[in-house]
Amino acid sequence: MQLTLTERRALVTGASQGLGLAMASRFAEAGADVALVARRPEVLEQARAQVAQRARDGARIVAIAGDVSTADGCASIHARTLEALGGIDVLVNNAGSSCAGPFESHSDEVWQQDIDLKLFAAIRMCRAALPGMREQRWGRVINVLNTYAKAPDAGTAPTSVTRAAGMALTKALAAEYAPHNVLINALLVGLIESDQWVRRAAREGVSLEALQSKLAARVPLGRIGTAEEFANMACLLASDQGSFITGTAINVDGGMCPVA
Repeated sequence: MQLTLTERRALVTGASQGLGLAMASRFAEAGADVALVARRPEVLEQARAQVAQRARDGARIVAIAGDVSTADGCASIHARTLEALGGIDVLVNNAGSSCAGPFESHSDEVWQQDIDLKLFAAIRMCRAALPGMREQRWGRVINVLNTYAKAPDAGTAPTSVTRAAGMALTKALAAEYAPHNVLINALLVGLIESDQWVRRAAREGVSLEALQSKLAARVPLGRIGTAEEFANMACLLASDQGSFITGTAINVDGGMCPVA
C-alpha cells in the first residue's frame, strides 16, 4: 500500500528529535508540506534540513521555534504555520517528556508543568486547528501518548495521569468532529528507540546496547521498536488510506501493554 500525503499540510510539535522528527520525515517522504515545531531553534533547524533532504520534490519544509506549554506560544505557532503553509490538514501533538517518580515527590508546580505541556498544549493546538479542518471537511489529529495512559504503573504519575486525560480528549473530540470528516486518534508509545534511552544509559553507567537488551526482555516481540515503525503508523492515520479510523488509541509497543 502506497501512502501519500501530497498536497497535505502537517504540523508536528516536538519535531526536533526522536518520534517527532521521524514522523515529520515520513510525512515529507509521502509528499506533505511539514512545519516542524520545537523550542530550540538551532536543533530545530538541523532537523528541518534533515527532513528536507528526505522530502518529495516540491514539498515545503519549515521550522517554527515556539513553546506549546503556553497559550501565547500555541497561538504564535498556529499563526506562523498558517502564514508559512496556508493551512493545517494534519496536526500531531507530540511535544512532551516523561515526568515520573514517587508520588509524594511531585509538587503542584511539577504537576502543573506536566499538565501544561502534555494536556493543555494539545487542547490549545486542537482548538486552533480544528475550525479550519471542519470548514474544509478534511482533517487529521494524532495525539502521541504512552501506554501508561491505559495501564499505569507505580511511580508513573504525573505522566500516566496527563496521558490518560489525553486519551479521553482524543475520544471526545473524535466523536464531535467525525461528522465533519475530521479524524482524531491517539498513538501510544511503548519501548521505542529514542534519545531518552541514551540519557538513561549514561545515568545508569551502562552501555546503550545493554540497557536496550534489558528493556527488550519485557516486550513480547523481543526487541525495542524503532521511531520509523512508529512514524509509519502515524502516516497511515494521516492519510486517506486511514479514512475509517477515528477515536482509537493504538498501542505501538510490540505487544507489551496488558490493555489492548
